[in-house]
Amino acid sequence: MSSLRHRFPGVLDGWSRFDGPAGTQVVDSAITAMTNWLSDGSNGCGGGYFDAAHRADELVERTRATVGRLFNADPAGIAFGPNMTSLTFALSRAIGRTLQPGDRIVGTRLDHDANVTPWRLAADGAGAEHVLAPFDPVTGTLPPQHVIDLIDERTKWVTLPGASNLLGTAPDLKPIIDAAHAAGARVFIDAVALAPHHPIDITALGCDALATSPYKWYAPHSGMVFVQPDLLEQLPVFKVRPSHDHGPSRFETGMPNFEGLAGVEAAARFLLEEGMANIQAAEQALFEPLLRGLQAIPGVTVWGVQGMEGRTPTAAFTVAGHSPAAVSQALAAERVAVWDGHNYAVEVVDQLGLAESGGVVRAGISRYLELDDVHRLLAVVEQLATR
Repeated sequence: MSSLRHRFPGVLDGWSRFDGPAGTQVVDSAITAMTNWLSDGSNGCGGGYFDAAHRADELVERTRATVGRLFNADPAGIAFGPNMTSLTFALSRAIGRTLQPGDRIVGTRLDHDANVTPWRLAADGAGAEHVLAPFDPVTGTLPPQHVIDLIDERTKWVTLPGASNLLGTAPDLKPIIDAAHAAGARVFIDAVALAPHHPIDITALGCDALATSPYKWYAPHSGMVFVQPDLLEQLPVFKVRPSHDHGPSRFETGMPNFEGLAGVEAAARFLLEEGMANIQAAEQALFEPLLRGLQAIPGVTVWGVQGMEGRTPTAAFTVAGHSPAAVSQALAAERVAVWDGHNYAVEVVDQLGLAESGGVVRAGISRYLELDDVHRLLAVVEQLATR
């Protein structure tokens, strides 16, 4: 499949950018959309009687509709904000007001902390219980039964990762969602690490809420959350009095980031036009040599690997005799960008027993990488492992 590097101005500087799991480079059409919005007089505020205000209102609705097509979700449930963490805190804060002492929230240890701490604080504030299901530390997978066993008649919410942002493993969500709904509980999915790589069909999943970070799927820094529209209407959202009383706008505090939304709409169109199945195939074609190459280097341990299926193209690895930070620095010296540490997946590195040793090195595949980038990373790691 042909390279899309030419669509990403930010990667034309000679660096191999495996740092995408923390935030991708922005696609050219999104950059253009933002620039046009800021320069053609559209920038301002919605809700007025003049043309620019009309364009602002139209942009918000158009972006909801486009993102709704991307995730097969009702646009009436799509709200935008600064990032997934802020939106999850806002949602969990509202949900916290509906909880009672003795209620339960079930989460997992495979999650990024943005899908752990907000729910723990909501539970603490209501006198409710927050419990976490362990994952399989050998395979890095989350057996559905580990979560289902914690769901009981007290459970009000189950919070799940669409995929691990550290290990790349993607749980089988449907049986957990079905079990939660059978018990009368609702389900929230953190799809931040899944959305850039796999097709997501919210309607088919049947979850009650789902959040993503558009800046991890080639858009500018922003967040998006979907909440089933009937639930969104019921939640005691924290908002100022002049804010909308109905619809997703009631969940969006303050002025929308219109220029950011212009970029989000363009990035969503890019994904729709390329096709998520095509993106997935192209990424897997690079991830396989990356994964197999790392596994073939003596002294390198790749964490949470069980074949190529049921995962996103993210590798977490360590090199014997070298701290993750030292590996990251050696790669950076050769113009290869990766992240090291816990990457906010605090529970994951703790369960793996890697917290005291500095976590892992994380390398992720994005659509602008090429095979030469993979070879460059592997060459540096192999050289380092032989020292």
